[in-house]
Amino acid sequence: MSSAIIKENICKKGIYERHIKRPMDFILSLAAIIVLSPLLLILIILVRAKLGSPVIFKQKRPGLNEEIFTLYKFRTMTDEKDDNGGLLSDEIRLTKFGRFLRSTSLDELPELFNILTGDMSIVGPRPLLVEYLPLYNEHQKRRHDVRPGLTGLAQVSGRNAISWEDKFKLDVEYVDNISFIVDWKIMFKTIKKVYERSGISSDTSATTERFRGSKVEH
Repeated sequence: MSSAIIKENICKKGIYERHIKRPMDFILSLAAIIVLSPLLLILIILVRAKLGSPVIFKQKRPGLNEEIFTLYKFRTMTDEKDDNGGLLSDEIRLTKFGRFLRSTSLDELPELFNILTGDMSIVGPRPLLVEYLPLYNEHQKRRHDVRPGLTGLAQVSGRNAISWEDKFKLDVEYVDNISFIVDWKIMFKTIKKVYERSGISSDTSATTERFRGSKVEH
C-alpha cells in the first residue's frame, strides 16, 4: 500500500472519529439514558437491596491516549471479607444476582454516562486496568489510539473466553479499520452476543484472568 493511500485512509478515519463518531456516540447514549431511565432506576434499587452500597462501582481506567478517567458500572460483588480483613475471592463475592447482571451486561449501563461525557465511545477497545499500562508492548499500546468502548471487536469475537493476545490483536485491528460500517456491525453483533450471554467468563475464572504481560512482541 502506497504512502499516499495510507495518508488518505488516516485522514478518512480522523474525519469519521471527529465529525461523525463522537456526535453519534453523544446522541445514541443520551437517547439510551432517557429510554432506559426506568430500568436504571429499578437496577439501582435492586443493587442497593441485594448487594449494598455504593450502588455504582467506580474505578480509574486509561482512555484515549492513555488519559485516566473514572469508569462507572453497577456493582456486582459483595464486600465479604475473611477473618484477616481481606476481601474474599471473586467466585465467592460474585453473587447469583451479580452473575445475572454480568451475563446480561446490565452492569455496564452506567457507562452510558462515560460515553455521554466523551471519556468513552459506544464501540472501541474495552478500558482495562491502569496497572496494565506498563505491561503492553508497542503494538498493544495502539489500542489507546481511540476512545475505549462499551463494546468492541474483541467482545463480539469471544469476550472473556479468548486470550489476552487475541483480544489485543482484535483491538488494534479495530483501530486500523475504524469506520461507520464497522461500528454498526459490531453494535448489531453485540446485541446478539448479549442475547446469547456467551463469552462472559474465561475457562479458569469467574470473570477473566489478570493480564501479566505478553510473551510475544510485535
